[in-house]
Amino acid sequence: MTIALKHPFGIRFKLVFLSSFLLVIPWLGYEYILEMEDYLRRGQEQVVLGTARALATALNERPELFDEGTYSPARRSEDIYVYPIYYPLALDDNTLNDWGDYQRYELVYGRANTIATPLNPQSEFSRYYHNDDSLNFRLLLGEHNRFLYAYIKVVDNHVVYRSPDSLSIHRSDFLQISMRDFNNQLRRYVISPRGPEFVYAYEIGSDLRDIGALRHEDRISGQWYETMDGYNIEIRMPLGMLGDKLGFAIYDVDDPETRNVTAVVATSDVNNPERLGALQRPTPEIDKIVEGMGYTNSRIQVVDRTSRVLLSVGDIQTATGLSLNSEPVEQSSNPYWRWLQENILHPVYYQILTIPSNDFIDELYVGSRLEGAHISSALAGEPQTQFRTIDDNQTRILEAAFPIYANNEIMGAVVVDQNMNGLRTFRNQAMETLFNTILGVMLLVAFGLFFFASRISIRIRALRNQAENIIDDNGRLKNTIVASKSSDEIGDLSRSFYNIVDRLGQYTHYLENMSSRLSHELRTPVTVVRSSLENLGMIVQDKESAVYIQRAEEGISRLNLILTNMSEATRLEQMLQTSEKEHIDLVKVLAGCVEGYRLAYPEAVIEDDLEGPVMINGVPEYIAQLMDKLIANAVEFSYHRKPITVFCRAIKDRAVIRVSNFGPYLPEEMKGRLFESMISVRPQEKQKEPHLGMGLHIARLITEFHQGQIRAENLKDVEGVAITLVMPVLD
Repeated sequence: MTIALKHPFGIRFKLVFLSSFLLVIPWLGYEYILEMEDYLRRGQEQVVLGTARALATALNERPELFDEGTYSPARRSEDIYVYPIYYPLALDDNTLNDWGDYQRYELVYGRANTIATPLNPQSEFSRYYHNDDSLNFRLLLGEHNRFLYAYIKVVDNHVVYRSPDSLSIHRSDFLQISMRDFNNQLRRYVISPRGPEFVYAYEIGSDLRDIGALRHEDRISGQWYETMDGYNIEIRMPLGMLGDKLGFAIYDVDDPETRNVTAVVATSDVNNPERLGALQRPTPEIDKIVEGMGYTNSRIQVVDRTSRVLLSVGDIQTATGLSLNSEPVEQSSNPYWRWLQENILHPVYYQILTIPSNDFIDELYVGSRLEGAHISSALAGEPQTQFRTIDDNQTRILEAAFPIYANNEIMGAVVVDQNMNGLRTFRNQAMETLFNTILGVMLLVAFGLFFFASRISIRIRALRNQAENIIDDNGRLKNTIVASKSSDEIGDLSRSFYNIVDRLGQYTHYLENMSSRLSHELRTPVTVVRSSLENLGMIVQDKESAVYIQRAEEGISRLNLILTNMSEATRLEQMLQTSEKEHIDLVKVLAGCVEGYRLAYPEAVIEDDLEGPVMINGVPEYIAQLMDKLIANAVEFSYHRKPITVFCRAIKDRAVIRVSNFGPYLPEEMKGRLFESMISVRPQEKQKEPHLGMGLHIARLITEFHQGQIRAENLKDVEGVAITLVMPVLD
């Protein structure tokens, strides 16, 4: 019989495994989005180059914009020069380190720059005459991204701050900023802190002492912090506030009791709009032209033929190119889905995707000159774009340069830069949406396939269970298969099994009853033959005829024994159904049987190993019949003069009977079938009398009648066989 190996993978696993090939869909989607990102990158490259071309076209044939004279120092001492700054400055770090090399351009104001004001009208040049250097300051102005930055390093031997409860702004050290706006109106602002702190600016009226005229100006920001010899002030204001004139003045108070202003050092007469210093910016015309391009979401820079920066608008950290919504995408109101996204999906996604970050420094563009292959190519007359990666966080920068012509000469170039974070953010959002959608579809499909496979598996298992329960341990049909009404293949298989089992049941019933019918039908002719032989034996007197009659009688006897054996099992089953059990001592029954076997088989050595009492609920006659079959088997298969042992014990809650003999081993393939009907392992030539293989089958029927089990096994230490029975004992 072929034994099918149990396969560890069922239909459900196979269908789910096949559904895993759906994972190729997100891979294709991922590749598709990467391809779209490449197309968008190429499009963005053309847009950046087009922006550079458009601005260069506006600056063509205007050589005066690149006049070297615009970089000459201020023509009057009151004038203030503004230097272009190419990176954002920090106002809250309490140092001037980020001003870098620009500090060498700072201007110094001291005793020669004291002025008289309404707060100190009596001594315009008092400090000058007394050779007093206890009050002076250094000033530097810079321009970056449409903002004016400035720092004032003040040397003051006595720093006096505003009282915590004072509303006046003129009774302490303070800074005054005066400017003439685009309407030629004088605007004055004061920064008068109560200590080292972020600046809080006020716009004042015509009199510094008029508290009611003070108005907060939030466009001016910065910080005031102390140093070893005084204090520093860093401020920032938008260029839109300024006109063409600007001035700064430091008011000094030395006595914290009287709080009178003792001196004022200024860049110019800050209270006279006509005497304010001119604001000198090197690229005012270029600035007006470029200002209209400030909405391209790019960093725009103009360089001359020596790669010196003339103007810089925008910063690379915010120049994403794409106009993405500043507000995050509205999140789902479902808290479970939001938790799943934040704690499971996003950590998995961003193992593959890169989170763009604007927290980077473009060190290549820190300075007054730009470098790069694209700039060199543009200054050589060839527009060029290139991508560059910042190593710190793998941010990619897209750069484009286009030449500016005047009189058929290259005067400079327009450089337009964008970071690719906007495109990467757009790609990440698209991939998140794609992955979420595909994940949901895949889970739905996988769940559907699993449910479908489970349904099929349950139906197949139910059909298998019905098939296994058709035949009992004796090999008899005891159930049938319920035919399914489903129209699919499994239903058709169920109906086919039903028809097969029905026909097999009819045939089995015929075979089961054939022995009793055959026995019944043959007994009458056997009886007739037997009586005829007996009559013939009384009539015939010669020896030769008597021999033939004797042989015929022996054949009739053998035939009669066969008929008896054929009906024995059937009769026993019928008797077992009507028999009543009683309490018996198994040891006493077996002891009596052993004594009888010693008389019945004088040539055999039969030993007993009985220890009791062993009480069971059974029928003594059936136990004796059972032992008859086992001893007969053991005697027939035992070696000459080798003992046959009958063992009986009560072990735990079971009665154990074992009949063992020394003889040939059982074939391995017959161990499990030895107790079936019509099974025999005797060689045909060694049979002394007819055997139909019913003896051990009858033993199994009697054992099962007593709720026991029977098995045959080969002995391990010696050559022999043991038949073991296990029955329940009484409490």
